[in-house]
Amino acid sequence: MDFAFDARTEELRGKLLAFMDEYVYPAEAVAEEQRARLASPWDTPAVVGELKAEARRQGLWNLFLPDSEYGAGLTNLQYAPLAEITGRSPHLAPTATNCAAPDTGNMEVLTQFGDEQQKKQWLQPLLAGEIRSAFAMTEPEVASSDATNITTRIEREGDEYVITGRKWYISGAMNPDCRIFIVMGKTDPDGADIRRQQSMVLVPRDTPGVEIRRAMQVYGYEDHSHGGHAEVVFDRARVPVSNLIGEEGGGFAIAQARLGPGRIHHCMRLIGMAERAIELMCRRAVSRTAFGKPLAQQGVVQNWIADARVAVEQLRLLVLKTAWMMDTVGNRGAHTEIQAIKIATPRTVVDILDKAVQLHGAGGVSQDFPLAELWTSARTLKLADGPDEVHQRSLARREIKQYL
Repeated sequence: MDFAFDARTEELRGKLLAFMDEYVYPAEAVAEEQRARLASPWDTPAVVGELKAEARRQGLWNLFLPDSEYGAGLTNLQYAPLAEITGRSPHLAPTATNCAAPDTGNMEVLTQFGDEQQKKQWLQPLLAGEIRSAFAMTEPEVASSDATNITTRIEREGDEYVITGRKWYISGAMNPDCRIFIVMGKTDPDGADIRRQQSMVLVPRDTPGVEIRRAMQVYGYEDHSHGGHAEVVFDRARVPVSNLIGEEGGGFAIAQARLGPGRIHHCMRLIGMAERAIELMCRRAVSRTAFGKPLAQQGVVQNWIADARVAVEQLRLLVLKTAWMMDTVGNRGAHTEIQAIKIATPRTVVDILDKAVQLHGAGGVSQDFPLAELWTSARTLKLADGPDEVHQRSLARREIKQYL
């Protein structure tokens, strides 16, 4: 394994780092000021559009897509360090470069499984950043960590599918630019194979019977930057049979294909969050004095910073190894490593961010620093893309199986 960045990665890293310094970081405060003046908290601040235009002009656009027909054509190993950089400003940089979830996963689904009409109608405007999308899987009434539990029905009636169910924490659905949902439900609830009962269909947001019921809070606040997390009710919403993605019964497999790259994207962005936290810790430590000496000379603070640096270097190597394996042996071959990074990265980054909050005192939990928002994002990722415990269970079973 050679983790030295190739020439193209180095070029893109340089451009992206400069873009962050010149445009993204200065826009963070501007975005908050503009959001406070918007008619709706879910509207997009004007500065975000300016960032997107500049990113596209510089060629920092759709970097996540490995298919050169649609995206930058980068491997997972090439994209990973770029995702880390955008993670330093996770509520602006991914959106600015058209690399934000859930659009990334939805574009990957349409690229791999969509037909030509679906690509023309929905993938192309998503690639252009003209619309946003949402992925509707999680449900409040069942343990959605086990995707086979979902109860939303997708029933065929003639040339239409009728969708009935209730979803929640549907990221991006509050954004007025969200035009399309990918909905996962059961087309064959009595099928013998529990992983062949589910299907995915495209449901336009303006479809009769689709109700955006409310915004769901995250740790007590509404996540405006991601277009919110909505509770959505599908009350016999009808779409053409042609809106089926792939084949009936293929929903579970599509979900797994969607989540593999998404997990590595999230993990690299988490490392970017940790790097920004370390930077803020160091700046705080050298600028504040307590009990007669700078915080930077306090032993406990030195330990926090040292431990954070060691942890980040370990995580980065594990994630880069996983990216390399995904490129060389595929997602299935990297199954254990994907689960390992999903377990280790949020856990470790939450701890680093917690120490950074502690070092900043009252400022750490305030809106004057990005730490509280970063902590919330990292803590939420212990649930997103499958709770950590699900990955621990699966990974442990694979390890134990070798000895049976």
